[in-house]
Amino acid sequence: MNDIQERLFRLQDVQYKAFMEKLVPNIPENTVIGVRLPDLRKFAGELVKEGKAEGFLKEVPHKYFEENHLHSFIVDKISKNFEEAILRTEEFLPYIDNWAICDSFRPKALKQNMPKLYQNVKKWLQSGEPYMIRFALVLQLNWFLEEYFKPEMLKSILQIQSEDYYVNMAISWYYSMALVKQYQEVIPLFTSKVLPVWIHNKALQKAIESRQISVEMKKYLRSLKRNRKEIDSIHGVFSAVDTEKKR
Repeated sequence: MNDIQERLFRLQDVQYKAFMEKLVPNIPENTVIGVRLPDLRKFAGELVKEGKAEGFLKEVPHKYFEENHLHSFIVDKISKNFEEAILRTEEFLPYIDNWAICDSFRPKALKQNMPKLYQNVKKWLQSGEPYMIRFALVLQLNWFLEEYFKPEMLKSILQIQSEDYYVNMAISWYYSMALVKQYQEVIPLFTSKVLPVWIHNKALQKAIESRQISVEMKKYLRSLKRNRKEIDSIHGVFSAVDTEKKR
């Protein structure tokens, strides 16, 4: 065990470890130490100050879940410009293997050049790699649904075909946020029933749960829910997963 791993274990919270093991069930339990995010962010800052960050970033693949979190936080802290951030992002993406790391990895320097970032987003969407696709989707729903939104984005996401639960949940999440922020552009996808049924219904469910949608609009969205008899293969693959615990 190296020095960084030993320091992580000193920050261990056993109860939090048990919580995270259930929240991220697709990774081995023995790779989860159980360190809370504020402690990890603080530790990442300490490694940067100690001059140990660059060396740590080269030690991929990491063994522990928390090491991947450290990696993501360090990239965010040390990336000074878009070019540096995109390079470090491309280096790290192949090692992301769960939704928690994927969704928290968002280097702020990437926002310095949104047009170039969008070109990379389109590439990641077409990668065929589940967590690259999810990373691109999460970036889009956070950064590309207002000022930088383009209708073509809806079409590119509509073209994604995946049997991966975490990809399809991210697509549903994206459309639910699009209903909040780009309602007129996205509602035709629901009225024309072009989305896979599982994604269609899950997106409506998450949008209805939003506090940003009026009571009247929620009533209308409920009327668009599709019959369970229509539910396609995606539902069959993922029905055993507790969808309320996984974004």
